[in-house]
Amino acid sequence: MQRLSSNATLLLKFFIPVFWIVFFGAFTLAALFYQYDYVGNTPAIYFKAGVVFFYVTGVLLFVFTLLRLKRVEADAAFFYVTNYFKTARYPFHSIERITVSRFLFLSIGSLYLSEKGVFGKRCLFVPSRRLMEDYWEQYPELREQLLEE
Repeated sequence: MQRLSSNATLLLKFFIPVFWIVFFGAFTLAALFYQYDYVGNTPAIYFKAGVVFFYVTGVLLFVFTLLRLKRVEADAAFFYVTNYFKTARYPFHSIERITVSRFLFLSIGSLYLSEKGVFGKRCLFVPSRRLMEDYWEQYPELREQLLEE
């Protein structure tokens, strides 16, 4: 079995969101328990509302982006998709296509299934260029069948 995802997946999926949620969660709680009427020249109620808005927006951003990332591995017969707690195995015929696109500084891979799977119909992952190229060299017929560039 060969990993197709980057090692950065673990960092992006867990460490960055957890650090951000804990750090800014503590900051948000501190701001909410702040007893004074003004923060600088800003009324405390506006400051507190801004901090809560910032925190909720950040958490939602993580939920809809980084926390959706999966780790993808493949062998001669199956693709394996995991969220590090649960793993799903998909045969090649159940995979519609694989696309790789650029988003800011990352490459984002999408594995589209022909039917809804354990993680939905589309699985997002951060591909490792080198590992994917090695895999496609081993299975060139799959590259033609599945990869859309």
